[in-house]
This record gives sequence, C-alpha cells and structure tokens, in this order.
Amino acid sequence: MFERHQGSEQVILASIDTGELDYQDSVDELHLLARSAGLSVAGLIEGRRARPDPALFAGSGKVEEIATMVRACDAGLVIFNHALSPAQERNLEQALECRVVDRTTLILDIFASRAKSAEGILQVELAQLAHLSTRLIRGWSHLERQKGGIGLRGPGETQLETDRRLIGKRVKLLKDRLAKLHRQRTVQRRARIRGRVMSVSLVGYTNAGKSTLFNSLTHAQSYVADQLFATLDTTTRQLYLPEVGEIVLSDTVGFITRLPHTLVESFHATLEETIQADLLLHVVDAAGPMRDKHISEVNQVLKEIGAADIPQILIMNKIDLCAIPPGIERDEYGKITAIRLSASTGHGIPALRAALGISRQDYQQPVAATARATVVNNEYHPELD
Repeated sequence: MFERHQGSEQVILASIDTGELDYQDSVDELHLLARSAGLSVAGLIEGRRARPDPALFAGSGKVEEIATMVRACDAGLVIFNHALSPAQERNLEQALECRVVDRTTLILDIFASRAKSAEGILQVELAQLAHLSTRLIRGWSHLERQKGGIGLRGPGETQLETDRRLIGKRVKLLKDRLAKLHRQRTVQRRARIRGRVMSVSLVGYTNAGKSTLFNSLTHAQSYVADQLFATLDTTTRQLYLPEVGEIVLSDTVGFITRLPHTLVESFHATLEETIQADLLLHVVDAAGPMRDKHISEVNQVLKEIGAADIPQILIMNKIDLCAIPPGIERDEYGKITAIRLSASTGHGIPALRAALGISRQDYQQPVAATARATVVNNEYHPELD
C-alpha cells in the first residue's frame, strides 16, 4: 500500500480530537501501529474540533500547521488517525504536497505485510480492493474523460471504468476462492463435531499475549512480537489433556479500537474459528491501563461477528508485570469465570490446563446447537444452517 520509510524519510501523524472518550487511547495506538508498520515518526500534530471539516477533516489552520512540519522534516507521508473520505484524502494531498493515508489504510498495510497463509493473503487483498475501489478517482482523475484525437480514442470505456470493472472481477475471484477454502474447513469442522472434539479459540485485544499463551499451551512456534497484529493468520493445534483427551486450540487475529468494517467482512473466514468455538479464552493484558476498555471493545466485535453467546473464560495475562498472584476466579455458582496467569513465565498455566479439562463438559455445545456457516451466493451467512 505504501513504502516503508527509513533513514532520512519521515512520517507525520495527525489526530483531531472531536470529543471521543477513547481519543488518547487511539493516539497511543496510532504510534504503535506506525511502529508496527516499520515507519519512522518525525512528529505528531493534534487539534480539536466539534466536528470534522467536510473538505479537509482538520481545519485549514491545522492543515497549514501540518504542512509546515512536513516541509521542516522533509516528510513524505502523513497518516491521519481517522477514516478519511476519498475527497478528503485528495484535498489533503494537494494542500500538503505529499502522500496522505488514513488509519484504515495503515492497518491494511500491516495486514498485507503479515499475511503468510494462502487464505490470509486472499483476505487481505479482498479488504484492500474494497478500500481501494472508493478511491480510484484519485489515481485516474486525469483520464476520467478520455479525449478524442489520434492515439487517444478509447474503446468507449474510460480508464476509471476499466479499473472498476477489473477490480470487480478480481473481487469475485477472491470470494470464490475463499468460499472453496470455507467449504473445506466446514468438512473438517463437521468431522471434529462427530468426534466430539472440543474447540477452543483464543480471542482478545491485539498484543494481549495470545500467541505467547498459545505457544505455552501447545509448544508451537507461532510468531511472537511486542507489536500490534503480530498474528494475522489463524493457527490451530491439538492440545492433549490427560483428563479429557484431545481438544482443538486456535490462535486468532487480535482486535483493535475502530477495527475497519472492511476487515471484519473480509476476515470472516479467519473469524469463523471464533464463531464456531465451544469456548473462548478471552486474553487480557492485566497490566494494561486500558484493560477494561479493551475487554469491552473485544466483546463488541464478538457481538458483531455473532459470537457474543459463546461461553468465555477471561484470561488475565501478564500478571508478572503487575504483581498479581496466579489463581482461578469463580462465580456464585462455582463456574470458572477468570484465570490469572503469565504466559511468558508459565505461572498459572497448570491452572488453565486443569480448568479446560473441568470445563469441557460444562462448555461444549450439543451437536444440534453448534452453529455452521453456510455459503450462499459466495457470501458467508453463519446464521443459516
């Protein structure tokens, strides 16, 4: 989506406070996103407005302030901490005389650099095309009306229309391929159901420690890093518990504030492991200052994808960073609701293993109640059976 800026090339971050309660948290995340994308941040320009400016998102004075910093730092890119309209991006690029992208484009770029599996790559491209299709006019505005003359007469179709048609064909191809992969997973999932194999998915805010916990439980070698979206592709492993036998454990992509809707739609296949799970382990950074808000954000996304009613156990991870003792928390009926542990040190992991064995009968759904996604016209409809 955009080139990595290193050395003398600098990136400017811009954020406008319009009164959101999570404003400061989103600014901190923007810094982390930029770092995760391998960008060199030269500075941050902030402002306040009651509502976004329709033409520039920020006011003309604030845009001039950004332009001054762009010239002073010789920056080649400005990243806005918001979802910009195609017109706003175009107007800002003209005013700032450099490339301008929004938060959604930044997240898509990170996803594109992290996707490794065939399915993950397809899903990222589908999300990118959905985002790009609304912005084609930026690149082809000079060809939107083809002029006549020798060598300039077109086949009756402008370059803009050609690109839209080609994108449409590519989107259909990607959806067809993802639908085929979906059908293959459905067969595998039904085999698990017939064998009564319990399915557990790790969910949580990005960088909460899901992959570290996954590796600790399964002795896998999933990529782990202190950065946002270190894990993109869903990884599934079998976990043997002496008390109950095999269960299937899946490590999934992390969620984030203002997760772009195009990503939720395109990554439906990846999120299916969450939708179809018998039990969710909701991993939380217990040492994080925004942990309660992150819990709420994850639960909101789970609601959006149809996984709100799946039983979950809260996993309070990283207790070694906040001096919280390991242990198990139960509700008034004795059911396990939370487990305190450290995936990096291993403290509390035995308690989690024991809890999974105890919970298998409590949480595993009957076969008839297990949701199954159905493909209709190459689109996913989990509510259908």
